[in-house]
Formats: sequence, structure tokens, C-alpha cells
Amino acid sequence: MFNTVIALLGSAAGGEQGGLLQMLITLAPLLLVFVVMYFMMIRPQRKREKEIEKMRAELEVGDEVITSGGVVGLVVSLREDSVTIETGSDRSKIRVMRWAIQKNNTIHD
Repeated sequence: MFNTVIALLGSAAGGEQGGLLQMLITLAPLLLVFVVMYFMMIRPQRKREKEIEKMRAELEVGDEVITSGGVVGLVVSLREDSVTIETGSDRSKIRVMRWAIQKNNTIHD
């Protein structure tokens, strides 16, 4: 396959229109796969990441959150890069990093 691509590039550089057309026809499926991958996998993942970052930036004291480790608690204080949550009925407080907050269960109007 590598030799075929080299041969196509060589014939396209020689000025032959048929070689250039053949090269485009050969590479079209590969380009199509990359375009489909972008729209089916990469773009939706980036959209989800932006939504999660927005949710983490908009956390407020009193929100019920779930961490990536599955800990559920209420936000009692916020810092630049960390959040202190209160868990359980014994009011235990845990400091977690903002990136560890997976979901905000509080509905804001």
C-alpha cells in the first residue's frame, strides 16, 4: 500500500491529471472516515466536557453533588480549585478537587 501511495504521489507530481485523480479517489475513503469520526466521537465528547466544566464553575454552597468516586454530599464551601462537601448524617466534611465533581443534583431555576 505504501508503494502505491508513493507511486501515486510521483505520478501526480509529474503533472499527470489521471494520477492526481486516482490519488484523490484512493484517499477519499480515509478522509471520509476521519470526518465521520470527528462528528460521531470527538465533537460530542468535547461538548460534554464543556458542559461539565460549566457545571463545576457554577457550583454554589448548598448544592448536592456526586463525586467521581460516588460520594454524595452538600457543598459547604468553595475555593478556586477545591470544594468542601458535607456527607452523611454525622456531618463529616471532605475536601475534594473541583475536577472530581461529576454531577450536580440540585436543580437551579
